[in-house]
Amino acid sequence: MKTIDQSTLNEINFNKDGLVPAVVQSIEDNQVLMLAYMNKEALKKTLTTKKATYFSRSRQELWIKGATSGNTQEVRELFYDCDADSLLLKVKQTGVACHKNRKSCFHTPMIPLSSNTPTSDIIDELYSVVSERKKTPLEGSYTTYLFNEGIDKILKKVGEESSEVIIASKNHSKSEMVEEISDLIYHTLVLMANEEVTPEQVGEALKKRRPRDD
Repeated sequence: MKTIDQSTLNEINFNKDGLVPAVVQSIEDNQVLMLAYMNKEALKKTLTTKKATYFSRSRQELWIKGATSGNTQEVRELFYDCDADSLLLKVKQTGVACHKNRKSCFHTPMIPLSSNTPTSDIIDELYSVVSERKKTPLEGSYTTYLFNEGIDKILKKVGEESSEVIIASKNHSKSEMVEEISDLIYHTLVLMANEEVTPEQVGEALKKRRPRDD
């Protein structure tokens, strides 16, 4: 086990409850994933194991992120701010960070989302909403309808939308292609959620297909 320099821990200004807020950020795309709290023991365990460990204020105990859900956080970098009263963890997130099955806990906008939101974030957000519909059906929701109909209906829609993309391409209609490709992506995300395939898993597979010089 790695020995932690006690003087490093002594640099941190824990509050009157012995806690320090920890902002958690993805090492891959810099998205802010969550906010949690650490006491000295949680910080020490995090530094020792490189597994994000926090202190639960409601349960008054340590908890390792992903210990039960599998949505673990491997700590790659850890900083404290200029006043030494808050932490920044940069982590390799496995699965989602939010207990509501969202990639990030910060998914409720108070200011409307910018039209310049990265496409990858939009796909993650849409997947999260689709997954939530699977867990919590909503009456009148088309997504809920697809899940209720089952895999055969979902596959039928994926096949239909694939055909529509081909037809739009043959018609050389860019606007039509954009709409049909969007429909195909949406129904593919429904299929992924139904089969418990995540965008992160697909992303890892796509990384292996990056063009490279021979």
